[in-house]
Amino acid sequence: MEILNKRARFDYFIEEEIEAGIVLTGTEIKSIRNGNCNIKDCYGIVKNGEIYLLNMYIGEYKEGNLFNHQETRSRKLLLHKKEIKKISQQIELNGLTLVPLKGYFKDNHFKILLGICRGKKTYDKRETIKNRDAQREALKNIKSYSR
Repeated sequence: MEILNKRARFDYFIEEEIEAGIVLTGTEIKSIRNGNCNIKDCYGIVKNGEIYLLNMYIGEYKEGNLFNHQETRSRKLLLHKKEIKKISQQIELNGLTLVPLKGYFKDNHFKILLGICRGKKTYDKRETIKNRDAQREALKNIKSYSR
């Protein structure tokens, strides 16, 4: 089970990628395993020497009665102090943003791949679209010649 944030690669230049654990409750894990999760609109912040993920949507678990969780609560990320310090310095000094790129299971633990990102301008996005279309056209031409 893998959750992708395709929009992040289009909207940002990714400077660095960091793998982080995330603190979740039991009903949240079960809901993620059912595929009821979205990281499209979420982002990371540094608060009190810890990193939190805001606006991550994890849908309600149907079998979880009164122990169910809030769907878009802020969730703490698990990183070493050195990593947190390095990330917070990059965010403050360089004006970068923390964006989740991918969520996945690794040895029965849910992990988030964070990207330290710089925002793209409109002309950068047009360039990305142009390159993607050129690659698609080249691949299409290669397939037609091989037949």
